[in-house]
Amino acid sequence: MPDLEKFREEAREWLEANCPESIRKPVSGEDDIVWGGRNWVFKSDDQKIWLDRMAERGWTVPEWPKEYGGGGLSKEEAKVLKQEMARIKAPPPVNSFGIWMLGPALLKFGSEEQKREHLPPICRGEIRWAQGYSEPGAGSDLAALQTRADDKGDHYIINGQKVWTSYADECDKIFCLVRTDPSAPKHEGISFLLIDMDQPGVTTKPIRLISGKSPFCETFFDDATAPKENLVGELNKGWTIAKYLLTHERAMIGGMDSSQVLGRSPGEIAADTVGRNSEGELADSFLRSDIARSDVDGWAFMLTMERYRDKSKAGEGVGAASSGLKYYGTELNKRRYELSMSASGFNALKIGDGIDSEEGEMARRWLRTKANSIEGGTSEVQLNIISKRILELPDA
Repeated sequence: MPDLEKFREEAREWLEANCPESIRKPVSGEDDIVWGGRNWVFKSDDQKIWLDRMAERGWTVPEWPKEYGGGGLSKEEAKVLKQEMARIKAPPPVNSFGIWMLGPALLKFGSEEQKREHLPPICRGEIRWAQGYSEPGAGSDLAALQTRADDKGDHYIINGQKVWTSYADECDKIFCLVRTDPSAPKHEGISFLLIDMDQPGVTTKPIRLISGKSPFCETFFDDATAPKENLVGELNKGWTIAKYLLTHERAMIGGMDSSQVLGRSPGEIAADTVGRNSEGELADSFLRSDIARSDVDGWAFMLTMERYRDKSKAGEGVGAASSGLKYYGTELNKRRYELSMSASGFNALKIGDGIDSEEGEMARRWLRTKANSIEGGTSEVQLNIISKRILELPDA
């Protein structure tokens, strides 16, 4: 404990000295989020300064080994760092599918050469990764995928299509599930391959959603290439890696911050609309009860997430519990936006001039939350997993 308190003091001192004042605030929009990558444009110089300083210290991914660009911190130290960042409202220096999904998969299944090649650029925010899983005929039934990678000696030729590839039009590389043995049963003959998107054989097409905006894309492979050294794990054994990565993805989606809407709590939003009574409480008692109930559920879920993070960091894994976290977390996030829309009344529905207008951003975000219960595996799929693998209920 004394060593941990010493670390807290050192971390606090370093953060105070190195986190620019201008970015110490809740994330209120896409401009406040740094995704990194070859073509990333920072909103401000301070965003880049913050990323560079954290990356140099290894604190963009504090628990990854130092030899791969991480901070080499223990889970207890990483938790302290997170607390101290929250204390001064310091945002994550970089958000990344490489950090949340690919990194854990490479640390477990990748070769030493792959770890040293791909992990440090992820830590520094230099490469932005997309996820190539779902296909037009392989969504909930992911193992039905048909994108092929044909062996051409020292490389693969990839042909096929992926869909719902988030931010694919802005990414540098993609980790992809491909079929390398079409004659094998569908859960077999699948491999996990890393593909550079900056080549003539890869094209993307954004998909526009009801909200007017969307991170999703269709991604097409037409004789795209990938060297043999980009195969992660064993040939035709990619399904094992895919399932492992999905537990991280679902935990990540479920763990999205559902305490705030556009940088404010639903209670703060409601206070602007319905006002407060003489005791400083929300004047609408029914709305006040709904928000209080949502807050309590949010705190309980946050503590549950912390417990499972500790289990994961201790090497126990999350397993099927990730489906429960994903299901509840996404439903909680949808509920927050429903409450905030109700609290804001008619004004929340004003869209303004064009999809880039700040006016109506809440309505767009509310509509966007409808995809939370689809992406990363639909809520129906998660409930099936929970019933079979956690509750051990019999098939219908």
